[in-house]
Amino acid sequence: MQFDARICELGEGALWHPLRAELFWFDITGRRLLARKPGTGATREVSLPEMCSAAGWIDAERLLVASETALLVFDIAAETLTPLCLLEADNPLTRSNDGRADPWGGFWIGTMGKSAETGAGAIYRFAGGELRRLVGQVTIPNAICFAPDRSVAYFADTAIAQVFRVALDGDGWPAAAPELFLDCGLLGVYPDGAVTDAEGALWIALWGEGTVLRMAPDGTLGARLDLPAPHTTCPAFGGADFTTLYCTSATQGLDAEALNSAPQSGATFAIMGAGQGRPEPAVTLVSFGSGDQP
Repeated sequence: MQFDARICELGEGALWHPLRAELFWFDITGRRLLARKPGTGATREVSLPEMCSAAGWIDAERLLVASETALLVFDIAAETLTPLCLLEADNPLTRSNDGRADPWGGFWIGTMGKSAETGAGAIYRFAGGELRRLVGQVTIPNAICFAPDRSVAYFADTAIAQVFRVALDGDGWPAAAPELFLDCGLLGVYPDGAVTDAEGALWIALWGEGTVLRMAPDGTLGARLDLPAPHTTCPAFGGADFTTLYCTSATQGLDAEALNSAPQSGATFAIMGAGQGRPEPAVTLVSFGSGDQP
């Protein structure tokens, strides 16, 4: 079940790169980008200049990376970062958190207070060369994912234990105000990262529960996958047939007793045959003037 033993204080942003057959993820507070190719033993570990939290793939050689202050283009071979656009760079109290590419080639990214200050965050979409704010007054944005039929987007505010659903128009922009999809507070759990499978069900990592929970689009609860780390954070489907569920975890907030009871906390896990996932869409960049992408 353990996929990678490197311990993250705050593992997040799991992304399976379909062209490279490689899993990427972040240790946010440790300022690291990590990667591993299943079956080869090849790993990667890149020190980052500031906290980064989420990524989308652009092509075989580049990722779009969200940092404290910007969206950046990461050259995988050169391990260099090139600024694309600013992200709350004028607010030193916030950083990026959960994010994911949408089916149109856009990228949704949430921000939050570095100390999880109430309502300090927001959710943005980068598309067509433009970064637009979609939702404000969010405390801990998480669970950003999209229905396979492009009808809705999902996101959570972990601090209030609620998952929301928002209808999308034909270009991928919100067509209505967000509506409550799941009140996890009624279940006594806190939603973290999430991904949708080929049937449109959400697989939601539950912070504090050591679990990834499947929920159908109609709200029906399904499979529950338990992991040996209480703070499960971000799932991603991958592998050759997209039936392996990867999940990051964290040690943040765990005392010595809890870490002794769950020594794999902070590691990254893989569960084969978990469900039928699908590849993440590529992020489409739009340049200004020259026609060349960054």
